[in-house]
Amino acid sequence: MTLISKLGLAAASILALAAIPAQADTLIYNVDGITIGENGSVERFAALVIDDDGRVRETVASGGERPSDVDFAVDGDGRVMLPGFIDAHVHVMGIGFAQMTLDLSATRSLEEALAAIAEFAENNPGRPWILGGGWNQEKWGLGRFPTAAELDAVVSDRPVYLTRVDGHAGWANSRAMQLAGLDATAQSPVGGQIIRLQGTNAPSGIFVDAAESLVTRAIPAPRPAERDLALSKAQDLLLASGITAAADMGTSIEDWQTFRRAGDRGALKLRIMSYASSLDSMLLIAGPAPTPWLYDDRLRMGGIKIYLDGALGSRGAWLKQDYADAPGNRGIPILTPAQLRNIMSRAAMDGFQTAVHAIGDAANAEVLSAIEELSESYKGDRRWRIEHSQIVDPADLPRFADNGIIASFQPLHQSSDRLMAEARMGIERLGGAYAWRSVLAQGGRLAFGSDAPVEPANTPAGLAVAISRTDANGEPFGGWLPSETVSREQALAGFTSDAAYAGFAEGRFGRLIKGERADFILVDRDPLLSSPSEIRDLRVLETWVNGERVFSRSGTE
Repeated sequence: MTLISKLGLAAASILALAAIPAQADTLIYNVDGITIGENGSVERFAALVIDDDGRVRETVASGGERPSDVDFAVDGDGRVMLPGFIDAHVHVMGIGFAQMTLDLSATRSLEEALAAIAEFAENNPGRPWILGGGWNQEKWGLGRFPTAAELDAVVSDRPVYLTRVDGHAGWANSRAMQLAGLDATAQSPVGGQIIRLQGTNAPSGIFVDAAESLVTRAIPAPRPAERDLALSKAQDLLLASGITAAADMGTSIEDWQTFRRAGDRGALKLRIMSYASSLDSMLLIAGPAPTPWLYDDRLRMGGIKIYLDGALGSRGAWLKQDYADAPGNRGIPILTPAQLRNIMSRAAMDGFQTAVHAIGDAANAEVLSAIEELSESYKGDRRWRIEHSQIVDPADLPRFADNGIIASFQPLHQSSDRLMAEARMGIERLGGAYAWRSVLAQGGRLAFGSDAPVEPANTPAGLAVAISRTDANGEPFGGWLPSETVSREQALAGFTSDAAYAGFAEGRFGRLIKGERADFILVDRDPLLSSPSEIRDLRVLETWVNGERVFSRSGTE
């Protein structure tokens, strides 16, 4: 059973609880409380008081006098209390739709994937398109991209389109390409590539980055009811994972309206920091300035997500030198330097935050240069974000300390991609790869996330990788480039207070301190006193948002 399936089962108990009334002062006592304090250090406490507005009224130290002026008291049974996890980079609707479509992330070979596709098609005869994702030709050991002909062998009567695990390439069968009007005359768009069959101009069935739109424009758009269901599934999964807030990277107008419908009917429990998918979406949703916080700090459009390059797996990441395993290829810059600066400037002039996707060392250098130039015009607290920052030239690392830059990392990418990164780059060019500790040492800021559904929304696993640079099997021994590990306290801050700061949410949520929202989780162990393997096994027992219990794990799960 996949992680998503397990979390889906656990999430069945969300909101089906005898919830504590939201409008009442509540004492949660007998807990081993941990939070990141206002000065960034760890603070411990034994009880928490929630006011009738869902905020922390006070924390009580061990041995302190228990407040008596409360309406309700809840025994924490000695469990560990942490701030709710904040995922600084997810795709909320993508998480939901991934649970409604075919998931190939667990497949270990092309043959296994094709069998799963055939079974899904047989079990869903009424679906006009077979959609899904999660495939990874590197994990399959294929040594190449799969082809349309291989898809045709198992499904030829209906169009099939499956996105790669990183979301930066898609795999179509012949019927899908036919419906999209794609043949040997089709041209690769700027910022994308149609992979051709060797020795011909015929599309192979793989479309990279901007070329994906050549196929996806032919796929019928989800209906509002389907979007509402996807959001419900995503929210249930995230809350069951202990994630109480998330930065949604690439919010479309349709996504935003889905969030608003949930908020209007009181069904939005997750806090969402939205970054628009385009300038048009940003201006249509928010107008001349970031929106106010809506629904008791549960939703805000505060910025824009910009793609500068692709991903290493599809060789779309923009590099300073050729790929070690593909001479002559340096990746795909999706925007020109002028286009990047124009979009960032247009957003910044109205006070919107920019979050730029940059994976390759050339892309990261270009974003850093753009920030340096734009900071001369746009003063103040901008918190320019660079999303992923995976491969950075070591000479560029000191630049992350300037101009309030936030490096938004996803630790699980390091453990998933390390062997591929070595193949794509060569180990000698990875001195600035996933350089978490170096960014902090240079005086920069970081935030941690998952990039779900690209990686599982599994914060404990992310914490374990951040402190060890090892995977679920403890490999490699001693950690991969272990000088870039961070401390347990820094990792926890990256998934709580620092992730809130990255979204201009500090003072609202992210810490269990007076005045902030009472978003917390009860877990079965102390991550600050646990080994990486023990942290991976951490179980979220309860999730509370705004002083309301929204998830409880039954004892049989």
